[in-house]
Amino acid sequence: MASRAVITARQERLGAELRKLRERAGLTLRHAARALGISESKLSSTEAGRVGVSAERVRHLANQYACDDAALVDALVAMATERGRGWWEDYRGRVPSGYLDLAELENHATHLSNFECVHIPGLLQTEEQVRAIFGASVPKLSKEELEVRVEFRLRRQEALEGMRYLALIHEAGLRIRVADRKVAREQLLQILERSELPQVTVLVVPFDVDGFAGVVDPMVYARGSVPQLDTVLVDSQHGGAFLGAEAQLGRYREVLRKVETAALGAVESRELIQRLVQEL
Repeated sequence: MASRAVITARQERLGAELRKLRERAGLTLRHAARALGISESKLSSTEAGRVGVSAERVRHLANQYACDDAALVDALVAMATERGRGWWEDYRGRVPSGYLDLAELENHATHLSNFECVHIPGLLQTEEQVRAIFGASVPKLSKEELEVRVEFRLRRQEALEGMRYLALIHEAGLRIRVADRKVAREQLLQILERSELPQVTVLVVPFDVDGFAGVVDPMVYARGSVPQLDTVLVDSQHGGAFLGAEAQLGRYREVLRKVETAALGAVESRELIQRLVQEL
């Protein structure tokens, strides 16, 4: 099978999970390849996501590695046999590849938790908010680049229809104006509107909460079809990183717990946002 020209974060994750199964079985790449009757290079390429893998091969690998977790194996088979072309692929080459990986992550998540300290979560942004954010990009985007990024982010919001979503927003993010009062007011009203959806919860961390130190980096925690396939996206000025190691997942689950503990309840959060609307 020919190597892929482009490897997505999800394809890399499938390969990484197969590598974990091998390592838990105590097999080196050489010994596993020999037992499977394939070359080391082919197994290495499979674990790196550079080549596809069939459902039959996934089950064969799991059997050789003595993995008896049927739910995990079924989830890996499902990842391996995904044949649908996601809508985000229409934007390949038009937006950064990390945007596509995020859209794919959201599409496959069963539950998404998103913490933002100084921004409104992308899945809740209005068009004018999105336009103002990308309009301030450095270096400056061309008109065509700006339009396609606005379109892409708004289309991502369709993911809200198919999953549970928890937005954790610091009060600073609600107060920062990326444009003018009108845009800020419409943004807050849209957050209130989205928070009324049965699958969406919005919690606000107020300025006056005590002991909220060391939690500033934006993050997305996406639950997979099984816990082992949970994924964390940590964002920064230098790009995002997709994390899936158990130690990393455990750390960010603790971060989310800390943020949720500091946040107001859903009703109190809505009341705070309504007060901010009145101030505008």
